[in-house]
Amino acid sequence: MPHAPEPDEDDLNAIAPPHPVFHVEQALLGALLFDPHRLDDVTGIAADSFSTAAHAALYAAITTLPPPDPAEHAKNTKWLVRVLATGREQARGLTASYLHTLIQVCPWPSHAPAYARMVEAEHARRRLLTAAERLVHTAHDVSLPHPVQTVLAEADALAAVVDDIANRFRPRAGVLPRTTAPPPPAAPDPAEAVEEEQMLLATATAYPSDIEAVRWLLPDDFTLPLHAGLWHCLTGLARRHEPVDPVTVLWEAQQRGLLDDGSEPGEVLRMLAEPAGSVEHWGKRALQRSLLATAEHTGRRIEAYAGDPANTPFQLVVGARRALADIAAARTRWQHATGATPPQQRRPAPTTRAGPPTTTAAHAARSTRATR
Repeated sequence: MPHAPEPDEDDLNAIAPPHPVFHVEQALLGALLFDPHRLDDVTGIAADSFSTAAHAALYAAITTLPPPDPAEHAKNTKWLVRVLATGREQARGLTASYLHTLIQVCPWPSHAPAYARMVEAEHARRRLLTAAERLVHTAHDVSLPHPVQTVLAEADALAAVVDDIANRFRPRAGVLPRTTAPPPPAAPDPAEAVEEEQMLLATATAYPSDIEAVRWLLPDDFTLPLHAGLWHCLTGLARRHEPVDPVTVLWEAQQRGLLDDGSEPGEVLRMLAEPAGSVEHWGKRALQRSLLATAEHTGRRIEAYAGDPANTPFQLVVGARRALADIAAARTRWQHATGATPPQQRRPAPTTRAGPPTTTAAHAARSTRATR
């Protein structure tokens, strides 16, 4: 006869085994329950550093209650009873047997600082993953009244998490993340993007003198390779002060091999002959779309890095900072496009002795003294 599963047997089999950090947390809590005074050697973590509510509640109880007298603690379980009662206020499922299990599974209570460092590293990875997920979600939110400003604020929050992790962990060898970064995302509304880029190209063809005012727009901001190439043709012709019209742009495109992909010359001519609006307006639209796509790609890259438990905290820092550099470059171009002035950053005080002044005024002062 076929085996009839017991109630909930399938559900139990479906439960994934705990991650390694779960066992690390057990070892740390067991060390602190066995020898509470080792809490003085544990730094860098708090209750929210733990991966489960039960472990967080236990750590909060251990750190809240005054430590017992070592001699008394060796003879009775009064302090453990108080820890259990306090922990149950936050996690009702805690039992006395689980506390004893934690003590038994701890290999070496003296290794508590090392266990705490591992818990801190895993918490840093989860924090980075959460911040990256928020950035991706914000970049996709079409209901935002000011999407660029909101996305840049989330990018700043992500950068703050990266800086905090960098301050907590020293550099190590082999700092590059080993995780393969995901490909760039497709445009959320390709039809709208294509139409707007076509109007931008046509308007720039009709008013080439306006191209100089949008120097902050790059070919990479376009969603289609043909559009990026045509913008490169337009900027090249304008920079060389050559005639610009649909025919000259088409010829430039042929010289650059843009028609080798099968693009019909007649379609290109028709597209470039339908201007509308202003170059600056469509340019800002293209740049905004590019910035949001860059933010999403940055968030997904950092998600991939943080989702790989093999990456060390400093590998995460290096990978995240490299990814965030793309947003910083797009932010600078957006500020040029909109005339926005970035907030003044307070510069830290110098930590080393300053050298001789090198400004023009300083050179003039030295010259004046030399001629006296």
